[in-house]
Amino acid sequence: MKNTLDVLMSRLRMKQLQLLIALDDHKSLHKTAGAMAMTQSAASKALAELESMLEAPLFERAKTGLIPNPFGCCVVRYARVLAADLSSLCQEVAQIRAGTGGRLTVGTIMDAVPGVVAPIANDMHAKHPDLAIEIVEDTSANMLVMLDDGRVDLVIGRASVSDQPSKYHYQPLTDEPMSVVVGRDHPQLSERGGREVSLADLAKLRWVTYPTYMPMNALLERELDLAGLTMPANPISTASPLVTVTLLQQSEELVSILPASVARLFESTVCCASCRSR
Repeated sequence: MKNTLDVLMSRLRMKQLQLLIALDDHKSLHKTAGAMAMTQSAASKALAELESMLEAPLFERAKTGLIPNPFGCCVVRYARVLAADLSSLCQEVAQIRAGTGGRLTVGTIMDAVPGVVAPIANDMHAKHPDLAIEIVEDTSANMLVMLDDGRVDLVIGRASVSDQPSKYHYQPLTDEPMSVVVGRDHPQLSERGGREVSLADLAKLRWVTYPTYMPMNALLERELDLAGLTMPANPISTASPLVTVTLLQQSEELVSILPASVARLFESTVCCASCRSR
C-alpha cells in the first residue's frame, strides 16, 4: 500500500483525475477525449498510466459503454472528492484575497459545546457571515492528532492527555463540573424524596458509561475508587450524550454521568442527582 501511495504522490496528475470523472460521466473514451480537448490515444494512454499506478483495471466495456468496475467506482469517488476540495480551495483563497470569508475548523470536547463553542460560533458567524465554520466533536486525544495534522485550526479540550503537552499553546478557559444523571422517575430519587444520595447508593445500579478510551470513563472510575467502590459490571457503553439521555428517558433503572453543561440541556427529561462520593 505504501509503495502505491508513493507512486501516486510522485506521478499522479490532476488531468488523470479529470479524465476519470469525465469518463464516468460520458461512458465513452471518444466523447471524453473530445470533452477534454485531447486525442483519444492520449486519453487512453493517461487511463492506462493510472491503472498501472494502481495495479488494477478501472473500467469495463458494457452495452452502455465504459462503466467503472469496483476499483473504478472507488477511485472515481475519491477523484470527485478531490475535485470538490480543490474548488473549495480556490473559492477560499479568492475570499481571503478579497478580505472576506475564509474557513475555521474547531475541534471541541462535548463538555465545551453548550457554554463555550456554541455561543462563540454563533457570535462569530453573525459578525462574519462569509466565514465558513466547521465544528468537530471528539476526544481530546483524537483532536490533538488532528491539530498536529492540520485538520483543525484549534482545539477546545485537554492538552494534558498528550505525551507532549508542552508543545501546545494552552489557555485555561473553565472548569468541567460533572453531574450524576438519572431519569426523572428513578426509584432512588423517589424513595429518598429528593434527598442527597451517595455513590454507594448508585454503584450497584445499571449504568450507562463511556468507552474506556474517554477521559469521562477514567473520571468515573477515579470517583468510585475514592469512594471505595468498583466500576459497574457489564454497563451499557456509549460516547454519545444523545444515546445516554434517550436510555435514561426510557428506563427508570439507569444512571450515568454527563458534563453539567450538557445535562442542563436535557433537564426537562433527566434529573441531576445531588451526590456525595462518600
